[in-house]
Amino acid sequence: MKTKQPKYNIYPSLLDSFEQYVDSDIIWEKYWGVCETPPHTPEEFHDIQFQAVIDRINRVPYDNEAVAKGTAFNEVVDCMIEHRKSDKVEVEKVYEKIIEGACAPHNGKPLYCDVTYTGKIIGLNVKIGEREFFFPIGLCKEFADYYKGAVTQKYVEGILPTAFGDVKLYGFIDELMPLSVHDIKTASQYSVGKYKRNSQHLVYPFCLMQMGNDVRTFEYNVAVIGKYNYETFTESYEFVPSRDIPVLQQRCEDFIQFLEDNRELITDKKIFNNGK
Repeated sequence: MKTKQPKYNIYPSLLDSFEQYVDSDIIWEKYWGVCETPPHTPEEFHDIQFQAVIDRINRVPYDNEAVAKGTAFNEVVDCMIEHRKSDKVEVEKVYEKIIEGACAPHNGKPLYCDVTYTGKIIGLNVKIGEREFFFPIGLCKEFADYYKGAVTQKYVEGILPTAFGDVKLYGFIDELMPLSVHDIKTASQYSVGKYKRNSQHLVYPFCLMQMGNDVRTFEYNVAVIGKYNYETFTESYEFVPSRDIPVLQQRCEDFIQFLEDNRELITDKKIFNNGK
């Protein structure tokens, strides 16, 4: 018997990008609503968000520091979990140093300066492409220890029926534990519920259930990394099929309507399973 093929191939970041486009007025108001000289008008920002969705669908390459930082940190954590060297990033240990010196009392000119390295690792300099980031070793160990025994970058997929036909949802889970799913986020700041409108906590548990692995607890594990310090946060969700599958279906159907309305702008046809 011939298996019916899904009509669309969709991964969570596409849904997230589309949600940001839908919420463009809300986002503009949040960041620039009280600004006397905003960088964009609401209409201009709406157009920017629209183009961002089209570019993501078409897999247009882009250089983004925040994305590079997240990718680099995720790779470091995975390497520590799996006790391996990376073939994606270059890693250099940063050692603690003690600086001692003295200045002349009459003019303040330095008399001597001694630098002593203690041998204690305080962080990692991680190079990805042309960008380099510093990650405190305590932060790296905190994440790696938390995910001890995890399966890293686990590919999952599932078929979701919608009003437009079946959709193949797919993606890579950052860290899969026996009883929970985890997505690593790096951010410059964090507020409660930051990722509520994201779709990973809907897509990944759904796909796991389709694959016979019923894991419903999902965590966004957030690292806010400053120049000299860091903070960590956890945003948790519990997947409830009767409540969340209809939400996921609606998000997919809204996105598919957008796809069909703008089909002439889509040059990468992989999102359409028939390639047309």
